[in-house]
Formats: sequence, structure tokens, C-alpha cells
Amino acid sequence: MVYFKAFIVGGLICTLVQIFLDHTRLMPGRVLVLLVIAGVILGAVGIYEPLQQWAGCGASVPLSGFGYNLSKGVMEAVNDEGFIGLFKGGFKAAAAGTSAALVFSYLAALIFKPKMKK
Repeated sequence: MVYFKAFIVGGLICTLVQIFLDHTRLMPGRVLVLLVIAGVILGAVGIYEPLQQWAGCGASVPLSGFGYNLSKGVMEAVNDEGFIGLFKGGFKAAAAGTSAALVFSYLAALIFKPKMKK
């Protein structure tokens, strides 16, 4: 059942993004930024955490989950460290995911030898 929940929520997020890309003039980069901002806003309102607990990776893996993770890290750091946590919290919360993305993309580039289009 856990896989089904993750598939449904992740699929809905991907479907909404595809609709935005197909039916608006927004560039893909802007849609991705909107996903991060949506995660921050839904986290601030208190909607994203229950969704993430219910759907698991279906809500935590997309970019909206990254935005939620950043905002959660900032809020926790501000509560613990004060004003300086505003600058440190997001980096601490997202360091592992960002580092993994960089390492695995580098390894994929080594394995598959990407080439620039002419």
C-alpha cells in the first residue's frame, strides 16, 4: 500500500507539472522554481508534512519536497540558533540530498560519456 500511495502522489505532482509545461508559456526552469516555492508554502501552511507522512517518497522526492525540506531546516535552525539559523538551516537540511545528486550525476556523466548537441 505504501508504494501505491507514493505512486499516486508522485504521479499527481508530475501530471500537474506536465500540464503546466504543455498549457502555459512558462519555461521548465520557472516551473521547477514554482515547485520548490509550492513546497515551501505548503510546508508553512502545514499541509506538506502530513502529505509527506502519508505518501512517503511520493511527496519527498519531487522538487516540492526539496522546498519543504529547505524551509523546515530554516525554521528549525532559526528556533535553535536565532537569526544566524536563517542562513545555515537550509544548507544543513538539504546538504545530503544535494551532495548525492551531484555525486550520482558526475558518476552518470563518467559512465555514459554525454556529448553536446551540434
